[in-house]
Amino acid sequence: MSNPWGVVAEFDSAAAIYAAAEKTTGHGYTRVDAHTPFPVHGLDHALKQGPSHLGWIVICCGALGIALAQLMMWWMNASDYPIWVSGKEPYAWPSTVPVTFECMVLLSAFGAVFGMFGLNKLPRLHHPIFAHSTIGRVTDDRFFLSIEATDPKFDRRATVTFLESIGGKHVEVLED
Repeated sequence: MSNPWGVVAEFDSAAAIYAAAEKTTGHGYTRVDAHTPFPVHGLDHALKQGPSHLGWIVICCGALGIALAQLMMWWMNASDYPIWVSGKEPYAWPSTVPVTFECMVLLSAFGAVFGMFGLNKLPRLHHPIFAHSTIGRVTDDRFFLSIEATDPKFDRRATVTFLESIGGKHVEVLED
């Protein structure tokens, strides 16, 4: 017997996947995810998923962009090659605002893109869930609930029986 990745069950509607998610997390499963053709309001709460940390990554990268822009312009204008223009100091902060803003936006954008890749563990060229017999319908009209084998409560037979008892169809154990 090979190493199981988890169990996946198919559901017919958004209401069914929402109810199944509540029952699954209420039953004590923690490594649960839903795969839906469109966002289902409140499903993340039913799955007991916390807020995303991407906002903090973007804020930190934006602050780093501000700091690096100011440091760069201070070094170039006040230390490395000071030039007095129109009687103003070589490093006058009002003149640095446009460049500071652009560097903040640039590093925030990089933080958002690469932070999203990191938090979603991308790029991943293959995922075991693609082995499910009807997973292709997730982009059309079906809803899927997966419980990973790394869940402390996971038991191959008991988990399959549980998903069938809450209305899951095409319940399959997927191998890693």
